[in-house]
Amino acid sequence: KSKLFARIASEVFVGNGIRVYLYDSLMPTPCLSFAVRQLKCAAGIMITASHNPAKYNGYKVYGPDGCQITTEVASDILDEIEATDIFEGICRANFDESIVVGSINYILPEIVTGFIEAVKSQSVLGPNDVVDKDVAIVYSPLNGTGLKPVLRTLNESGFTNITVVKEQELPDGNFPTCPYPNPEIQDAMSLGIEYARKCNADLLLATDPDCDRVGVAVKDANGKYVLLSGNETGMLLLDYICSRRKTIGTMPEKPIFFKTIVTIDMAERIAEHYGVSTKNVLTGFKYIGEQIGLLESKGQEERYIFGFEESYGYLSGSYVRDKDAVGGVFLICEMFAYYKSKGIDLWEKMQELYRTYGYCLNTLHSFEFEGVTGFQRMQEIMALMRKGIDTLAGKRVLECLDYSKGLNGLPKSDVLRFLLEDHCTIVVRPSGTESKMKIYMSISARDMGEAATIEKLMKESIRRFL
Repeated sequence: KSKLFARIASEVFVGNGIRVYLYDSLMPTPCLSFAVRQLKCAAGIMITASHNPAKYNGYKVYGPDGCQITTEVASDILDEIEATDIFEGICRANFDESIVVGSINYILPEIVTGFIEAVKSQSVLGPNDVVDKDVAIVYSPLNGTGLKPVLRTLNESGFTNITVVKEQELPDGNFPTCPYPNPEIQDAMSLGIEYARKCNADLLLATDPDCDRVGVAVKDANGKYVLLSGNETGMLLLDYICSRRKTIGTMPEKPIFFKTIVTIDMAERIAEHYGVSTKNVLTGFKYIGEQIGLLESKGQEERYIFGFEESYGYLSGSYVRDKDAVGGVFLICEMFAYYKSKGIDLWEKMQELYRTYGYCLNTLHSFEFEGVTGFQRMQEIMALMRKGIDTLAGKRVLECLDYSKGLNGLPKSDVLRFLLEDHCTIVVRPSGTESKMKIYMSISARDMGEAATIEKLMKESIRRFL
């Protein structure tokens, strides 16, 4: 019912004297961010359940910068909602009449074309690079919004050997083959992997329904399809963008890379290798978008070269202020084709990065605390942790970063980040929507086996503490 939801939202805006621009068909979240900026709107609304089940369908709000609103603005909106009488306080116009008089305007195709061109401009191929783009790609939009913009971008860029997962091709808000359409999980990717096997495809890509996240599967050394984690895809892209920009001479002065505090620490070592500084922000891509906006306000927008989060969100360039799976798919395909032209596949490239920078394992663990007493218990645990912890699983705590009072210019947030010896970190935060304590571990080690052993000890140590 997203279309109905969007129409009613439009009627309410017009009823309150606000002009509306509306896409005339389903569009990805990054296209909303792009349109807000191009049309110089006061705000943007995305009706979406994103990668969640259909029953989570809801309303995401963007500011005039094309970035999702942060806590302060959300609080102001909530105050207005609570102050409005739900029976008498709602003004609403008629949709069809508003179209006729021009209070509601459909967004012109030129805006979509502008978005596609902005995505394609993120290419980091040089004028002398010869790349075979006839790679076999399987793509699934997971019954969401990605089909048209993704295929258009790839086709216009020379990628034409694309097989679409038929059962997940057309938009369907009931998600018949994939009740939980999140490319982070195996179930959402399983049908695509079947297609990839049948086609002997080089690469499998799937975008979530609002097309701001992208999942990737590649062949490993044994020819088996394996899913790359969000961190692995992000690190591959970061390394590719940095190395190419260095080579073709487009690396800006004082380049900067943004990541969330729960995203893999190894990315910082990759950035440092290329002379790129890293800034960590709170969990949520809106905080990366906010940082791009701060650079823009200082006239330093060109310093931004890449941003990503562990939950499969990537953005190269500042044409939007949110994660963009259309751009993510484009760069992943370009990166794959570039390396393949040199006889390297993405699995091999990932192992090379681990050999260069050390293996790193990122995991998320959730511990449930039910009911009112559970919430109180989580607050007690956070307070206890703030008093100080000397060691975790035998590793010394070098520093504890407390974001509750705001840190390094970031908003206040109930989050603790423990920096341990041997390049290990632990991030602890109560969930904002569930009765869970979330623990993010980033474990650096010599190899996968050693990292898994340390991670197991770390999890047990934290479980005992909790």
